[in-house]
Amino acid sequence: MKVLLTRPEGRNQLMIEALTQRNVSYFVTPLLNVQPTSNLDATQINSTLKQADIVIFISTNAVTFSSQAINHQWPQSAHYLAVGDATYAALKQIGIEAEKAPDDCQQTEGLLTLDSLSNIDGKHIVIVRGQGGREDLATELSLRGAQMNYWEAYKRGCPPLDTSQICQQWQSFGINTIIITSGEILDNLVKTVPKELFAWLQTCHIIVPSSRVYEKAKAFGLQQITNAKAANTNAMLTALFQK
Repeated sequence: MKVLLTRPEGRNQLMIEALTQRNVSYFVTPLLNVQPTSNLDATQINSTLKQADIVIFISTNAVTFSSQAINHQWPQSAHYLAVGDATYAALKQIGIEAEKAPDDCQQTEGLLTLDSLSNIDGKHIVIVRGQGGREDLATELSLRGAQMNYWEAYKRGCPPLDTSQICQQWQSFGINTIIITSGEILDNLVKTVPKELFAWLQTCHIIVPSSRVYEKAKAFGLQQITNAKAANTNAMLTALFQK
């Protein structure tokens, strides 16, 4: 097994350590970069947060960039929710005790099963996320009667790559397993691999974090796909060694 790690720069270390301990070869190519948004209206953000009954964080990046933007001054009266273990841990690091989605469904669908989101008529909810995220969560919470606001604290892009050269490096290294932790990374992977090498990509074991990304991978024509059901390191490792 030779594994391609694709998280943004600086976010692959836990998986590197885990694979090294297990003597598994890996190759690191970040297929996503993340930057803070530049259109922050601090006054509006502070006003929105002061009214918030519930604040939901969609990722660790949401925690990092939003907290930096307001100098870690979070209202104590709000109830905080995290989509998964990593986001929960990131919140704990900045002193916020949060509730997280169930371990067996660390995604939007899991959040929607929480009791704290079942009786929310009239509640003010803020979703902290990146630009262009999914609408499913806000749509469902609106149907339940909540008043919704977004804070898009960061934006995603694809790092500049010499696609022909990087794909040759992957093949020469013998990559046969690729860890994908978001839909955006999957999009960038498919864009990076030229058509003449797509047959090679179809032979690779693709590990994805959710049913949504699993369906997207199938729609792209990928064939060997495992749904880890979360993006954290433990979930990805379990999926990696179950096949």
